[in-house]
Amino acid sequence: MLVDRFGRKHESLRISVTDRCNLRCFYCMPVEDVQFLPRDRVLTYEEIARLTSVFVRLGIHKIRLTGGEPLARRQLDHLIRMLRGIDGITDLALTTNGLLLADQAHALRAAGMMRVNISLDTLRPDVFRQIARRDGLEQVLAGIRVAQQVGFENIRINAVSIRGLTEEDVVPLAEFCRSRSLELRFIEYMPLDAEQHWHASQVLSGRRVLSIIENHLGRLHPKPRLDPSQPAVDYEYADGNGVVGFINSVTEPFCGDCNRLRLTADGQLRNCLFSTTEWNLKDHLRNNASHEQLESLIRESVAAKAAGHGINDPRFIRPPRAMYQIGG
Repeated sequence: MLVDRFGRKHESLRISVTDRCNLRCFYCMPVEDVQFLPRDRVLTYEEIARLTSVFVRLGIHKIRLTGGEPLARRQLDHLIRMLRGIDGITDLALTTNGLLLADQAHALRAAGMMRVNISLDTLRPDVFRQIARRDGLEQVLAGIRVAQQVGFENIRINAVSIRGLTEEDVVPLAEFCRSRSLELRFIEYMPLDAEQHWHASQVLSGRRVLSIIENHLGRLHPKPRLDPSQPAVDYEYADGNGVVGFINSVTEPFCGDCNRLRLTADGQLRNCLFSTTEWNLKDHLRNNASHEQLESLIRESVAAKAAGHGINDPRFIRPPRAMYQIGG
């Protein structure tokens, strides 16, 4: 098992399949002059599958595919089939901005993708454009509809909360998700934007979002936390119709229960979203490293994991990579 010096057992791996994206959300990417990875630096599907098999041997059993925008990479369903062929994976999920989902949902489902998270910060076209710096709201909504039609269940909608911008979206999003049996999660704005404009004053806290919902839609009741490592604190509406979760990464860090590792599109292992150190699995893999050598590098990374991300510490150092380069 992958247990760090603080006793945290790591069972979840987030794999970025590309740093490319068809949006330019300000909390993730620069608006122009984006320098994407050359294709020869990006892990092939075969390399991703081999590394995943090594992680699974070490106790990882939950896999999430991210980006960039993972659906921007061609034939993602081929990778899904490869991963479903690895014994020991109990959960295979995808995080997407939804723009390409309507066209690919059926293929993803047929290939064996188990769960889908879709990013949607607002239902207002002008605010969508302000955040994403592109149009596309109707495409995202179409992606949600088609994902439900092809049989995806427990679809989660991820909404980044930004003070002074998205307060008006809280209730409409809550009502939208309640009426469509979608699970909604609000995520606090984190310092991972490429242009480094983030400031703590822009964080719309999960507690504030919770109070907005309760003021308009009634009391929310905490749900039992069956998995202590899950990043969200979930609540249920009093009438039992719907769940809303809060990922309070900034105001209420949950680092003490973190069980996640991250593999970037160029094959760098990160033991924390905010890590300033990476372990180069790609070069070892391409130099014909054995399973045992790769395992040793992975264990080294886990052993070096810090107690927490330290966002609220005055000594906090932002990671040199932005969110789209790390993987959500």
